[in-house]
Amino acid sequence: MILKTKLAGRTYEFRSVKEVLAKANELKSGDVLAGLAAASDSERVAAKEVLSNLLMSDLRNNPAVAYESDDVTRMDQDGVDQAAYDRIKNWTVGEFREWLLGYDATEEAIQSVRKGLTAEMIAGVAKLMSNMDLVYAASKMRVESTCNTTAGRRGTFSTRLQPNHPTDDVEGITASLFEGLSYGAGDMLIGLNPVNDSSASCGEILRRFDEVKNRWQIPTQICVLAHITTQMEAVRKGAPTDMIFQSIAGPQKGNEAFGFATDTIRKAQSLLKERGTAKGPNVMYFETGQGSELSSDSHFGTDQVTMEARCYAYAKQFNPFMVNTVVGFIGPEYLYDSKQVLRAGLEDHFMGKLTGIPMGCDCCYTNHMQADRNDLESLTLMLAAAGCNYVIGVPASDDIMLNYQSNAYQDAAAVREILGLRPIREFEQWLERVGIMENGKLTSLAGDPTIFTEKRGGLG
Repeated sequence: MILKTKLAGRTYEFRSVKEVLAKANELKSGDVLAGLAAASDSERVAAKEVLSNLLMSDLRNNPAVAYESDDVTRMDQDGVDQAAYDRIKNWTVGEFREWLLGYDATEEAIQSVRKGLTAEMIAGVAKLMSNMDLVYAASKMRVESTCNTTAGRRGTFSTRLQPNHPTDDVEGITASLFEGLSYGAGDMLIGLNPVNDSSASCGEILRRFDEVKNRWQIPTQICVLAHITTQMEAVRKGAPTDMIFQSIAGPQKGNEAFGFATDTIRKAQSLLKERGTAKGPNVMYFETGQGSELSSDSHFGTDQVTMEARCYAYAKQFNPFMVNTVVGFIGPEYLYDSKQVLRAGLEDHFMGKLTGIPMGCDCCYTNHMQADRNDLESLTLMLAAAGCNYVIGVPASDDIMLNYQSNAYQDAAAVREILGLRPIREFEQWLERVGIMENGKLTSLAGDPTIFTEKRGGLG
């Protein structure tokens, strides 16, 4: 294993595989903050060259966190299919990149190879790819999942309808929900981020979601994104939910900082099998985002792309219905501007798909970041072209509770028309029945939430 190279008359030598991975990463403000980034573009290129010549086995044999002390590492390593690993362990990372971008890497071939990959191997190849490489390679892969409906099929592009409210007022939430539905949003999920993390509030919102879903016979899923333990308590008290959510991190220490353990997720799955309202079998929802491990001092001297890949390896263990990276939410300390946000979104989607999880993205940014709505729309179009399962939708692109910018409710409809994509089939059929969509396009009723009011036969 050679950890040095000569570039333009200068020798660059790295102390470890972890350092090579960090310095081969595209510039991220979080890596700079952690003291892990390459000192110059030349050093970054040198690290990429060294990385390209490392064997895939070198990356597997050097996990970011020790096997003995971290359950994420153990689950990732123990889950490797030995036969699949043996096929690619002696490839260089550069050869693996070339294979992924080549003719022989069909969807079926990639599915068979991914069983032999660890998070560090996936992060490594992502660092050698251009933005278009990430789009092209990801577009070859589809990962389907089933809760009440089946998401991720080729030719579809879905949305999570996010009707957040600054005081969790159920009537205000309902009004926003109706607006989103009127634009054709919500085929992936109707899912709210609560202000009040109590089981009573969580249960009240879930009961309203369930009421709307059943009253209008909407083929979708519902969830309130409270803490996992809060959701479990609400379900035990009789609240209806199709899935349970939790934010996750790349090491065990990071998950402990989020206030849960692996056994908590297993208990949630068991609870949903017993008392959940979904058909299943995929009933978990996870969110991630580059930089969260650094914010909780649980990054173990590892760059944020590699830690993000470890999140996906962890999520895979629980066969989730949906995973998404909230790509620009943490702020400029970790992703400084639109260029870094766009790159992170493409990296995360590619790594999630290569891991084998149903991957979406919240294309977003905070108001103190060097980004704007044009950047958000560019990322959304690129992700849709890459085969992203879903994006988030909020009213007018402005989440007034979380105070950040994301996709508007109507954005997915525009992207679908541009790229010839459709909602999940059962949801599209429902949209046609209520008159919101016809032949894959929104009708003149789109954007009129009064079709769901008492005057028009709804809940009021």
